[in-house]
Amino acid sequence: MKPTNCIEYDFLKIEPHWQRIWEESKAFRAFEDPARPKYYVLDMFPYPSGSGLHIGHPEGYTATDILARYKRARGFSVLHPIGWDAFGLPAEQHAVKTGTHPAANTQNNIVNFRRQIKALGFSYDWDREVDTTDPRYFRWTQGIFLQLFRKGLAYVDERPVWWCPELRTVLANEEVIDGKSEVGGYPVERRNLRQWVLRITAYAEQLLEGLKHVDWPDSTKRMQEAWIGRSEGAEMVFQLESPAQGELRVFTTRPDTLFGCTYMVVAPEHPLVPTLTVSAQCAAVEAYRKMTASKSDLERTDLAKAKSGVFTGSYALNPVNGAQLPVWIADYVLMGYGTGAIMAVPGQDQRDWDFAKLYDLPIIRTVQPTAEFKGEAFIEDGPAINSASTELSLNGLNISDAKTKIITWLEHRKLGARRVIYKLRDWLFSRQRYWGEPFPIVWVSEADYRRLAAQRPDLPVEPVTFTEGGLAQFALPLPETALPLQLPEVHSYLPSGTGESPLANETDWLEIWFNVLTGEAVPASRPQPDGPTWVRARRETNTMPQWAGSCWYYLRYLDPQNAHAIASAKALKYWGVPDLYVGGAEHAVLHLLYARFWHMVLFDLGVVPQREPFQKLFHQGIILGEDGQKMSKSRGNVVNPDDIIAAYGADSLRLYLMFLGPLEAMKPWKPQGIEGVHRFLRKVWRECLDNNGEPNTRIRFTADVPEETERLFHETVRKVGHDIETLHFNTAISQLMILLNALQKLPALPRPMLLDFLRLLAPLAPHLAEELWARLGENRSIMSAGWPAFDVAKLASSTITIVFQVNGKFRGDAKVPPDSSESDLLELAHQHPKLIPYLAGKTIKRSIYVKGKLLNLLV
Repeated sequence: MKPTNCIEYDFLKIEPHWQRIWEESKAFRAFEDPARPKYYVLDMFPYPSGSGLHIGHPEGYTATDILARYKRARGFSVLHPIGWDAFGLPAEQHAVKTGTHPAANTQNNIVNFRRQIKALGFSYDWDREVDTTDPRYFRWTQGIFLQLFRKGLAYVDERPVWWCPELRTVLANEEVIDGKSEVGGYPVERRNLRQWVLRITAYAEQLLEGLKHVDWPDSTKRMQEAWIGRSEGAEMVFQLESPAQGELRVFTTRPDTLFGCTYMVVAPEHPLVPTLTVSAQCAAVEAYRKMTASKSDLERTDLAKAKSGVFTGSYALNPVNGAQLPVWIADYVLMGYGTGAIMAVPGQDQRDWDFAKLYDLPIIRTVQPTAEFKGEAFIEDGPAINSASTELSLNGLNISDAKTKIITWLEHRKLGARRVIYKLRDWLFSRQRYWGEPFPIVWVSEADYRRLAAQRPDLPVEPVTFTEGGLAQFALPLPETALPLQLPEVHSYLPSGTGESPLANETDWLEIWFNVLTGEAVPASRPQPDGPTWVRARRETNTMPQWAGSCWYYLRYLDPQNAHAIASAKALKYWGVPDLYVGGAEHAVLHLLYARFWHMVLFDLGVVPQREPFQKLFHQGIILGEDGQKMSKSRGNVVNPDDIIAAYGADSLRLYLMFLGPLEAMKPWKPQGIEGVHRFLRKVWRECLDNNGEPNTRIRFTADVPEETERLFHETVRKVGHDIETLHFNTAISQLMILLNALQKLPALPRPMLLDFLRLLAPLAPHLAEELWARLGENRSIMSAGWPAFDVAKLASSTITIVFQVNGKFRGDAKVPPDSSESDLLELAHQHPKLIPYLAGKTIKRSIYVKGKLLNLLV
């Protein structure tokens, strides 16, 4: 392959030259080769923001690229793809401000991202590039949603959402800070809106179980386990004092503490609040509910926050002893967990203790604290106390035995039952925005749905419905043949102001005549087409969240041009799921949990052959600014990769990002540090080429190599390969630097050893390695040269260096055979010219021998 004609190390010419050759030759195209082992290495694909690539992106991308190039050299068929998670709020906000279609802005950003990524020399198979906003892609996102819909895992419900009157849109929890919108700082309020919801809770146990079988960081597993939040306990029935009020159901993980329940609490949103509230308390209750409506769930459950609540005026009865229990409303109880009501046991729960102290409510301990306990609520194990009635006694039992006994008692009297619940909530899956995948759903009347249901075998067993204006609406999916359903052009990207997306303003797209069998549609303003399968319908105006496209993109890379399936059975069998998935720890819960859920559904449907999507996961660390702070525009500490490439080259940037420290560690950017790795690459250039850019005259086909250098070479081949496999790139680079220093000291450079050095360097600094490989007369790309082998026999040295100390201080060293005994070394010490002055006339009281390293003589 033809190199450049540079005399000096001109990376601004060399790097684009090889990038062009790689692109034109499709050097990184992935092939399904049954004769080769496969390796699928995947980066979390980026959102193409307007600000372009930041220095945190290429850190993880460089790591996976090094591994991909290494695996190719080892004979693997490698799939290393890239794409764009391109739907999102920033593009829509830009459209609102400028009137530019989000698609245009998104594509401009993608062009810039693509340019930046190619400038780093990453070995992506660009023929497999995906874009979540491409109709050829989101046709399958919509198709997967329809599978969830048919399986009964998608439904609609009125859910409280954050509504910003100023922005006229719904905001996600993460977009609300201290009761105000993250963008603009406008006040927000809670409002109930019709939402699409996915029944992820149906897979809660599988999602927990699957974590036992994946190679993930323990911290990420713990975060998912906590998010799913499996709790074992009992659901119990408390009769309200007034029979007309009915009953209150609670879930508790501590039914053994029932005798210590002194009051009850319901969430402000609990449907029984109007029934529970007596007339004298109506104003106070309403004011409290309004006040809590502006708080997020995170704020409400913060253990450090001050407790607050209001008495409803009603009482419940304790099922074990008939005790009267006042029912309160408090925001630390959430409607989304358990039943939205709790039995408060202040003696055994600190939140309940704090609340009881604040409102002067009784406290009864039901577990005997230890003698040394000085705190308030006692939450450890111990014998039950104060827990007896005429029918039941738990006194003296430990927590586990007390739980078993009281649950049995409750079940026998039909007052409760053993139950497992999860903190995990069903996934709110809709957004009131324009720039997202439109739902392939239309709403029709009940009469039309019932009339034509028999002709649509793809409908769920239970219809999905909602009621509006007193009329029931039924969800009818588009036939698969009618996909993709694309977004219409809109007159304005502003939300409708009613809580619906801008799509609600596009009447001709919204109100339609719909063919139930073909999915064809014409505006309702036109005459109804002929035929019994045409019905009046209204399109769904919600769009899917950005998570939708990222839930399955790793599957589309397997077969991105397939027009008939997500991927062919052949591709799914060969490539399977990623062997390594690399991305930021900020995605530890939501993206990874949602993707696992979708994948498990696809597995149950027989679409994919594996139950888990990501067998091995790795989180790269955050690169901080030079000031040690997180990079941000406001701090002025953002590092632009384009600037570094212009000053030092892509190979220097790649090498430095890996040399900063362990890949998983958080580390600050140090601009002076890149000088060191840049000097290393220039040194490699000088060792290979002379001042005229010709092969260095020191290079010989045969040359005498000292045994120590030979051993160092084989150790380097072994270590660099091992370190790349284990993602310890910083130590791999250090080892290459050590070997280069040793090669520099040789009177002549052995050509085979120098070429192997370049092969070791190639995954890390591919442009320079290609250039020098070609300059030294090799015709094929270095990528086709394979990986050097090391000789195990040559790793062992015929001698080792032993350090001699006297009373802990260095006094000399010596080269000795590896099998030298301590007595051999003691004899040698007495003869060593540098040690004789420190040992003459002295008595050796003790010797300390660290095998193979040092002998310390205490005299």
